[in-house]
Amino acid sequence: MKREKSEALFEKAKKYFPGGVNSPVRAFRSVGGTPLFIEKGKGSHIWDADGNEFIDYCGSWGPLILGHANDKVIDAIKKAVEKGSSFGAPTALENDLAELILSNNKYIQKIRFVSSGTEAVMSAIRLARGYTKRNKILKFEGCYHGHSDSLLVKAGSGLVTFGNTSSAGVPESFVNETIVVSLNNEQAVKQAFADFKDQIACVIIEPIPANNGLLLQRKEYLQFLRDICTENKTLLIFDEVINGFRIGFTGASGYYNIQPDIITYGKIIGGGLPVGMYGSSAEIMSHISPEGNVYQAGTLSGNPVAMAAGIAQLTECLKPNFYEELERKTRSLIAEIFTQLKLSKIESSNFKIFTVGSIFYIAFTDKEVLRSAEEIDADSMKYFRILHKELLERGIYLGPSGYEVGFVCEAHTEDDLIKTAKAFAESLEIALK
Repeated sequence: MKREKSEALFEKAKKYFPGGVNSPVRAFRSVGGTPLFIEKGKGSHIWDADGNEFIDYCGSWGPLILGHANDKVIDAIKKAVEKGSSFGAPTALENDLAELILSNNKYIQKIRFVSSGTEAVMSAIRLARGYTKRNKILKFEGCYHGHSDSLLVKAGSGLVTFGNTSSAGVPESFVNETIVVSLNNEQAVKQAFADFKDQIACVIIEPIPANNGLLLQRKEYLQFLRDICTENKTLLIFDEVINGFRIGFTGASGYYNIQPDIITYGKIIGGGLPVGMYGSSAEIMSHISPEGNVYQAGTLSGNPVAMAAGIAQLTECLKPNFYEELERKTRSLIAEIFTQLKLSKIESSNFKIFTVGSIFYIAFTDKEVLRSAEEIDADSMKYFRILHKELLERGIYLGPSGYEVGFVCEAHTEDDLIKTAKAFAESLEIALK
């Protein structure tokens, strides 16, 4: 595989950006080698600066559920941008996207558009604190909620702890308002509510944790969180930035049929452009400025080009059997991978692919399910490093981290899936030696 142009671009980028990138995982450090500089994408394929072509299962980390440069999304963007790219004022497109979402999602009544998932979660936390008049929040080890100060916190030692900052520059005073417990541990949550009675504003969780492996939670556990929050007058926040509109139009809330108090979204609702959103009941959202006293604002919130892209994409997601077909493709891909492994007589007892909807996660483990971050073996990443390199050589692109999930999109063809499965078998034979 040619890499000369990507290597030259990376050397140049290191003069301008920390680590040569504008988001850490792009630096390829966990998989080795030089990051690929992507030049274009169409459908399920991407091309890098050296002309190498790949079947893409990263999809810009999830937003591109229709594939790259979808014609309907591109047409909508062109029509919008020809009228102006930003106004800092209301447009009818905001109403149109909001109506499309709210008329098909019974779990929220009012929303606020922002510019990223991080911003959506940050705003949701502030809303929860303003609404409950409490300061502390409870989060879970293994769930990622963006890079705002209160949430860049990892677990300390012990059953229930204030966390430790996972980034320099986060004041200890912020960390001391964040309680961190392990996923799938009811006793830890009960203990936190006992230790900090009437102090916890919200519990925030990825109901389908998909940013540190795919840590599938039991419905009973999520219902337990709903019940204990209700009992303690604490708000339950579902962070659905990744899984929202990915496993179904109503995301994990609809998948599990559980009503959270606030939901955050991002990625898919922007059609590939920067966007985020948080929503709740009309009563809770009435506390947001200018109706209420919880302040949040943004010059590019509700950007008309992003709104147009979102309308085009979500309209396609509402087609009959759209999500069923995506799940079928995903399961077909996984089944074909294991068929190829069997045909090649490759021992794969310690290789698993976990899935929900059109999300999948590759793990080198003997466990039948992963529910907490502690169950991911850090040493197993040495196998993913080899797998990733070999797949690139065979024209398959995964996100450059063994902790990240992959995504199947509408544009993936049966031919894509078969080629991918064969590439996996060849690559795994090398990785598992």
